[in-house]
Amino acid sequence: MSSLASRLPKGYGEHVLYVDYDGVLHHENCLWHPKRGAYLSAPGEFKLFQHAELLEELLTPYPAVLIVLSTSWVRRYGVTRTAKRLPEGLRQRVIGATFHSEMDENYFSNLSRGLQVYNDILRRKPARFVAIDDVDEGWPLAIREHLVLTHEKHGISHPPVLEELKSKLASHFATDPRSTP
Repeated sequence: MSSLASRLPKGYGEHVLYVDYDGVLHHENCLWHPKRGAYLSAPGEFKLFQHAELLEELLTPYPAVLIVLSTSWVRRYGVTRTAKRLPEGLRQRVIGATFHSEMDENYFSNLSRGLQVYNDILRRKPARFVAIDDVDEGWPLAIREHLVLTHEKHGISHPPVLEELKSKLASHFATDPRSTP
């Protein structure tokens, strides 16, 4: 491996899906307790990571798509522990997060999610990308068309969101020769 290749961030020139957790893979009202850890303050039909298997299924036709975590969970649990909450098929795709140990955490936490993702795109330089998030504020126009805005309670399972996500995955990632037809 050349010294240049060893310095490039994981996902450089690849296809990347930026994934938030709260409001995407489960209800947005996720809280943290020192003894219980993460839990939802939501009606009983909502469960943590209830839409993770749906995302795994949606990504099946796109084996080359890698995942970058764009969730605040990473600052609390780290990338490895945050990724462990995902089904195996998603966990294997995780290559990192928008937040990493070389960053100033205070500066990073004051950025909008959109700017956090945008900064990662500028650093990682993916060939193609899509972002899934439940917050619409602070997304630069330069990347806004790549955002799938989810429903705060029903995440990616909300029918209009699900259709938009399927459409963006197909339009951004289906031309990859490593993807199945």
